[in-house]
Formats: sequence, structure tokens, C-alpha cells
Amino acid sequence: MVAKAPVRAKKPADRGSGLGADVGLSDADLLEMYRMMVITRQLDERMWVLNRAGKVPFVISGQGHEGAQVAITRNLRRGHDWFVPYYRSIAAVMTFGMTPREIMLAQFAKAVDPSSGGRQMPGHYGAAHHNILSTSSPVGTQILHAVGIALAAKIRGTDQVAMTSMGEGASNQGDVHEGLNFAAIQKLPVVLMIENNGYAISVPARRAPTIENVADRASAYGIAGVVVDGGDVLACYKAGKEAVDRARSGGGPTILEAKVLRLTAHSSDDQQTKYRPSEELAEEKARDPVPHFKAQLIDAGVLDEEKDGALIAEAKQIIDDATDWAEEQPDPDPGTALESVYPTGEPGATGGSPPLAPGSVEPPAGSESAEAISAAFKEGA
Repeated sequence: MVAKAPVRAKKPADRGSGLGADVGLSDADLLEMYRMMVITRQLDERMWVLNRAGKVPFVISGQGHEGAQVAITRNLRRGHDWFVPYYRSIAAVMTFGMTPREIMLAQFAKAVDPSSGGRQMPGHYGAAHHNILSTSSPVGTQILHAVGIALAAKIRGTDQVAMTSMGEGASNQGDVHEGLNFAAIQKLPVVLMIENNGYAISVPARRAPTIENVADRASAYGIAGVVVDGGDVLACYKAGKEAVDRARSGGGPTILEAKVLRLTAHSSDDQQTKYRPSEELAEEKARDPVPHFKAQLIDAGVLDEEKDGALIAEAKQIIDDATDWAEEQPDPDPGTALESVYPTGEPGATGGSPPLAPGSVEPPAGSESAEAISAAFKEGA
């Protein structure tokens, strides 16, 4: 089914616009969501500039995905639930707690990068102190990690929800079937967000899979499957809220498919004009979710051009600060390259974790997902 959010008529500012009232969002909430979209877009664009300047090695963009990521992920409880991202999850991980400084540390591969201490290529987001598991490089395997976290949460009775994201191309991997099948049987508190941008690198979605909606597969598992317009921020929030509430209340998993746009090439190593016609690219640019949400907020009286200008200026200042600060941080010591890669000492021990970014919150005891899952199995035995 396709979730639609109602658009309310403009009301006097002192009474609130009522735009997000049906889903429990105030005008302040709507402005914060738009602000996050603006910051994320500017951060994404800065990554491309740095890549073209030869300062960062690789960019894999989330432009066109911001509205769906911000709206859906906002339904999770920060510091309580878990998020298992994929390489386009820039807006999602920031909504869930990561900062532009932390994102930029990964781009520059600095020693205090919370994602991996500079060990992984850009796009592998993760932060233990935010309950964000490191992005999995093998495409599609992140669902197994999210399902494992959800199993531990159910056994322990922690009232936690695990959410993971992937593109429609990754949904064709065998790991996804195994993860969904197990999650459905166990009625686990997990949400699979499919960000369907129409392309698996250069392969259009009309060629694989053979069904129009990935979420239609949900019926085979006996779980909920929802399709939402990824450019409709309020519809995405509503669909995300229903999916998270269902998971938390014991209703089991949801496949939540957001039909989003891919406004850039697959990555900085791709040239999409070789396989995408210019007319298609222009049509997608006209449906960019950031200016569309801006227009919706202006029409409702939530935003005006003066406020928007101030938000854009603030975003630029934040991104400038993150860029300059991260670039000045020390590079990793090559002698530490194998730390946190191979296990050492007693079973379950590692060679140590990369240091957190200065000012970061220390991860709570027992927050390591592997330890939590292992302990949960023992408790349930």
C-alpha cells in the first residue's frame, strides 16, 4: 500500500500550522526535520567537492534520499534503539545522533574517526556510543546483524527496536531472505527500510526484481509490507512510526519501501550519464525532496524565506566547521592498523577499539552488539 500524508490549510502562526498534527509533529518538529535535510545535503555536497579536490578518496551519495531517511529514522529512540546503516545512510545516521564532525572524520580517515578509526573507506558509518553498528561491506548482510540485535532485544525484554537500510538491489541477496524469514518466524522487533532509488549501480529496477514493489515480498513471510513515496516527508514519518510501533509492541517485522530518487551517480567512481538519459535526470531533479519539503512548509506558514536563509547559512557554518576541524585531526598510527580487526587474548576480547571523537559520549557497558547477542542466547538457554 502507498501511505499518503494529508496537507492541511494554512493557519495563523500562533495556533500552529497543523501540518503534522495527524502524526503528532509540531511546527518545531517539522522545522528540525527540514534543518536536518538541509545540513545533510550540504554535507553531502561538500564531500563531492573534497573528492574532486583530491582530499577524500571516495563518495557514495544520499542526495534524493534525505526526506525518507530523516522522517523514518526519527521514529527511533536515540540511545536506546539500534540502527544498522548502509552506505547511503548519511541523513539517517545524523538523525540518529552522529554529527557532521564525526561524518567528516570518516571521510578524511582520521585516527579519532568513530566509525572505524580511519580503517574503512568512506561510507562505512558506525558509532557504538550512538548504537549505530558499523556498515557491513558485503551488500545485504546488514539485515542479519539487525535481526541478531532484535533477537537479543526480544530475549532480554529491553523494548528495543532494530532498523536497517538497503537499496532495492541489495534486497535480491540471499541473506535478505534468510534474515526476513527468521525475523518473521520469531516476530522480532526489526524494520527493514528499502530505499528504492530505481538503480542498483547501473541496473534499473525494471529489470530486477520482476515485481514492481520489493515490499510485496512481505506477504510471503506473513509480515507487514508498506510502500511509501520517499519524497513525501510526512508520509514517510507516518509509515515509519507505524512500523516502529508495530515492532516495539510485538507485532513483528516490517518491510518499509521508500521510493526515493538518486540525484547523483552511484558513487564518485561512476558516470551515470552513460546509462541514464538526460530527460530522466532532469525529471528527478525537479522532484528533489529538499525544495519540495521547503515549499510545503512555506505553504503551511511554518517557514518563510528569511528563516530558510538563516537555516542555510547555519548549515554552511556547521559544514565549514566540521570540514576544517576534521582535516586538522591526526592521522592514524600505521602501527595500530590491526587493532579491532583480529581477536586477541580471551574469547570475546578484541585488540581494542578505535578511540572516540573528542567530546563523544562514552559507550555504555555491554553496548557491543556481539557481546549482547551472545549473552542473550545464554540467558535464554
